[in-house]
Amino acid sequence: MGVRSRIQDERFAAFKRALKERNLKSTSQRDDIARVFFATNRHISVEELYNEVRTISPRVGYATVYRTVRLLRECSLAAERHFHDGEARFENAEQEHHHDHLICEKCGKIVEFTNNEIEDLQEAVAKKLGFVISRHKMELYGVCAECRSGRRVRRAESAPARVVHT
Repeated sequence: MGVRSRIQDERFAAFKRALKERNLKSTSQRDDIARVFFATNRHISVEELYNEVRTISPRVGYATVYRTVRLLRECSLAAERHFHDGEARFENAEQEHHHDHLICEKCGKIVEFTNNEIEDLQEAVAKKLGFVISRHKMELYGVCAECRSGRRVRRAESAPARVVHT
C-alpha cells in the first residue's frame, strides 16, 4: 500500500470515528463523499466535489455533499480557504503541514509552497514588533507562466495542487 493510500485510509478512519462520536449514521453517500474528498489533492469547491461524487454515486444530493464537507471541516479533516474569487474551497487538512499559496488571477491555478526563510522572517518581524504569531496565511496573486505564454486554455480548479519547497 502506498503512502498516499495509507494516509487516505487513516483520514477515512478518522472520519468514521468522528461520525460515531457525534452519534451520526455512517451512510454510503457520506462515505463516497469523504473518500472522493480525501483522494483529491487540490483546493476543491463544494460544487466540484458534488460533480465528482455524482460520477460514482449519481443519487447523492448537493445538500448532502455540503453537509458532509461542513462535518469534515468541523472534525479538522478539511480546511476552508477563500481566495480572490470569494468561492469557498476546501483542502485536506494535515496536522503540522503549514503552507502558503500562489494563485493565478487569470486561470485560477493554485500552487502550494513552503519556504523556511519566509517563515523565519515573519517570526523575526513579529518579534521586533512585540507580537507572538498564533497563525497566518499568505496568498500571493499574479499570473502563472502558462498563462503568460498563452499555453493555458482552461480554468485550473481541476488541476492538482503542487507543493513546492523553496
